[in-house]
Amino acid sequence: MNPTYDEIIKADSMRGDEIKKTPLIHSPAFSEITGSEVYLKAEFRQKTGSFKIRGAYYKILSLSEEEKKRGVVAASAGNHAQGVAFASALEKIHCTIIMPRNASPAKVVATRGYGADVILEGTSYDEAHAKAKEFSESTGAIMIHAFDDPQIIAAQGVIGMEILEDLPDVDEIYLPVGGGGLAAGILVAVKEKNPEVRIVGVQSSSFSAMYESVRRGSRIEAGGERTIADGISVKSPGRLTFDIINKLVDEMVLVNDTEITKAMFLLMERMKFVVEPAGAASLAYLISKKPAPGKKVVAVLAGGNVDMYLLGQIVDKGLAAMGRLLKLSILLPDRPGVFKEIVDEITLVSANIVEVVHDRLSSEISAGSAGVTLSLETQGKEQSDKLIEALRKKNIEFKLLT
Repeated sequence: MNPTYDEIIKADSMRGDEIKKTPLIHSPAFSEITGSEVYLKAEFRQKTGSFKIRGAYYKILSLSEEEKKRGVVAASAGNHAQGVAFASALEKIHCTIIMPRNASPAKVVATRGYGADVILEGTSYDEAHAKAKEFSESTGAIMIHAFDDPQIIAAQGVIGMEILEDLPDVDEIYLPVGGGGLAAGILVAVKEKNPEVRIVGVQSSSFSAMYESVRRGSRIEAGGERTIADGISVKSPGRLTFDIINKLVDEMVLVNDTEITKAMFLLMERMKFVVEPAGAASLAYLISKKPAPGKKVVAVLAGGNVDMYLLGQIVDKGLAAMGRLLKLSILLPDRPGVFKEIVDEITLVSANIVEVVHDRLSSEISAGSAGVTLSLETQGKEQSDKLIEALRKKNIEFKLLT
């Protein structure tokens, strides 16, 4: 049964105080970068840090008393897990979550913190989902699907209603796609009220199942490469979600990890927003492709649950991608004053030394030499190129590591 617009209205009416209407924030910075008038739908500010709480809460609220007594089970890489765990705790329902073994430790800890029993199984969402189905069949627990459920889809569709309320003249909406629950819900809501609004689904190039399915006109499995965007790393589209997306979406597109990393970095630097990789995919496409010059566009920032260890890498990789972090490996004669020549050149171009690693002992470094690895913060590619040229003129032997 496909979700209806009336079901979306019902989901909106039942959300109570727990589910927020998240803000739609105009961004002059990203408007300038993309050439569009960019608005950011801040679902990362939702309870549990993701839009997923919307569907989980409505679904669990809709269970009968007999179903609630049986408990619930769900499979998730993290955000749906936290939504189901939180909603179950509110309703005092026993909750079991199956998560991939490589799930973010922060998301595992947060899910347990909401009172759920967590089982780590498989290396992908699809493997965890298969285990959750087995668990449901053996225990009688009610399966709360991450995306392929009419009530889950309907509750995510409320986001589309909110966008139209806050920006009635929106031209285009860009949103991340994994299994497709968010996209399907927003498509039903927005196309019912204004079919002229163009909606674009953005998927990771490492897990392009929905993209390939829409392109071919039938559901297929695709993906499996490593990606930082674990929240949208789904190999098999849902049946319901595919039917809706295939019928209503205007375009499906792909982004890679490098583009996502840059978007996350710019969100932190320009907006002071911490958004997880899957949540930043829609903005990543706008930044990298600039597809809608002069138009009013919304990028849905779907979640903000980032592993803290990943954040440091995002900053470094973001700086490197923008030509603002230069990493050099230099081989020098091991005598006094030689390193000062390097520092003098760095000073002349006003670069900032972030880190120095000095090595005399590695087997590849000959006696009488020293290896130095330098991490430098620069103002951009022009300044980096100027330093590289100066080092070459002095016949200094080095390798670029970024």
